[in-house]
Amino acid sequence: MFVQPYRRLTDYLGIASAEQYLHGWPGSGIVAMDEAVLGRLGSDVRGVWDRVLVRDHGQSDGQVSVDAWGVGHRETGLEGFGPVLHPLADVTDPDVIEQYAWPDMTHPDLYTAAGVRARYLAAEGQYAVVGAPWLVAPLERASQLQGREQVLVNMLRYPEWASALLRKVTGVCMAQLKGFLAAVGDILDLIMIGDDLGTQSGLLLSPRLYRAMLKPLHADLVAVVKAQSAARVVFHTDGDVFALLDDLVEIGIDVLSPVESTAGDMADLPRLKRRYGHNLVFCGALDTQHILPLGNPDDVRREVRRVSQALGPGFMLAPTYTIMDAVPPQNVLAMSDAIMESGR
Repeated sequence: MFVQPYRRLTDYLGIASAEQYLHGWPGSGIVAMDEAVLGRLGSDVRGVWDRVLVRDHGQSDGQVSVDAWGVGHRETGLEGFGPVLHPLADVTDPDVIEQYAWPDMTHPDLYTAAGVRARYLAAEGQYAVVGAPWLVAPLERASQLQGREQVLVNMLRYPEWASALLRKVTGVCMAQLKGFLAAVGDILDLIMIGDDLGTQSGLLLSPRLYRAMLKPLHADLVAVVKAQSAARVVFHTDGDVFALLDDLVEIGIDVLSPVESTAGDMADLPRLKRRYGHNLVFCGALDTQHILPLGNPDDVRREVRRVSQALGPGFMLAPTYTIMDAVPPQNVLAMSDAIMESGR
């Protein structure tokens, strides 16, 4: 949940809650929700996450904060921070890759707090524990380094460079993933990796390009998880990725998050369940573009019933995206109450 809707929700509930960001990093844009709020929402999942390394903390008033990858982030509005400085934007020389100042993801301090929290949650034994290492996502990391459009162009025009960059980024992500799993892997029920591969109407890149350049890297990350943990692998990707679901099943993905129910072929929920329900658990499907921000509580409850009937059983009910500023607290509560009712 982003900061503004969280403030309105806590005010509405009368809960005093300090605002802390996931990963201790404003660039995530997402609030680490107070336990009292999670309890009221009936959440049966708790997260553990690593710490984000930062080179230079920007202050308020639009200053840039530079993360350990050299990417500059600035507050962009209601959704928090976004990348505005891409340090490799104009680079296509593979020799530059080894000269670049890559972050050291082996430092144990990155994962100490995650280990403490995971052991606490394991001792409680009340929740499913999901691991959320920050941006174990090769395409997203490369996009922050170069800019999204530039990365996609380079994958076609300069494939040698793009492949070298993606492999290097994946290696850094793999070090991060191994460090995270060493700290918490024996406790996790789920762990999230991913990459945004879809748009509202189709794929961000062709299936051929995905299979050539990204699928092997995603498969390597899944293999690391399977080797170090019994956790189920959640793959995060936005948009219409129906055309890649066979590929995700093939590399060992267990959970697809989110099902973006307003995006292209993903909108046909019964078809999605028939075709892939025996291989994938679905997470999401509650419309954050129209129903949650623009509907009323009755609309929200009807939507919960609709997607539950289409995708259940074996379905993790959740919004299709982080809850944004336009969503009123009444609709958040209608959603959580209807979800709890649907699970009885």
